[in-house]
Amino acid sequence: MNTAIILAGGVGSRMGADRPKQFLLVQGKPIISYCFDIFQNHCEIDNIVVVVDEKWQDFVEEYAEKYGVTKICGYAPAGKTRQHSIFNGLKCTDKNAGDTDIVIIHDAARPLVSDKIISDCIRGATECDGAMPVISVKDTVYQSKDGKNISSLLKRSELFAGQAPESFKFKKYYQIHKDVTDDEIGLTAGSSEIAYRHGMEICMVNGSERNLKITTVEDLETFESILKGVN
Repeated sequence: MNTAIILAGGVGSRMGADRPKQFLLVQGKPIISYCFDIFQNHCEIDNIVVVVDEKWQDFVEEYAEKYGVTKICGYAPAGKTRQHSIFNGLKCTDKNAGDTDIVIIHDAARPLVSDKIISDCIRGATECDGAMPVISVKDTVYQSKDGKNISSLLKRSELFAGQAPESFKFKKYYQIHKDVTDDEIGLTAGSSEIAYRHGMEICMVNGSERNLKITTVEDLETFESILKGVN
């Protein structure tokens, strides 16, 4: 069984809107609903768990019903950090999970992920312990320890930017979260980071520039332009 955990607990402070970015309406439809559509219609996704702040759960349930999202099997509360939210989603997933299940973790603010990326991530987590989509880094990247002067040169050909969804063998990934300290969970920046740090083999699959995460007003405008081009 393959379960998608959709993270919708962020506050979206950089957007400066009256609500979290994943609940902003675009062409009369909240951003999270575009994300739901993709996972609802994907033939390899069996269940969906939504991680959301309690005050927005009714909103999510209303639009899930409106757009025929039937794969949602549970809701989990948002955590104090992104990785705590993931842990809450894993706890909810565990109620129905089997030994060979795959979990696919995705951000509600990435509404343009493709079916192929999802399938590639599922296959990658089957062949390895986990998988994440990446895109190559186009610009030269420098490291600076003080934010003022270059302290190290990095080889661009060996650098990749990670995207979502990230997929994992559920039992292994969940066990790591149960074993580590709360502080380590809180300091984890990316879903695959904690898995790699604790010995899971994470492979990379091809991501896409189109698979953008809506974080700023400019990102939102890009998403709206893409939708206009489709319609």
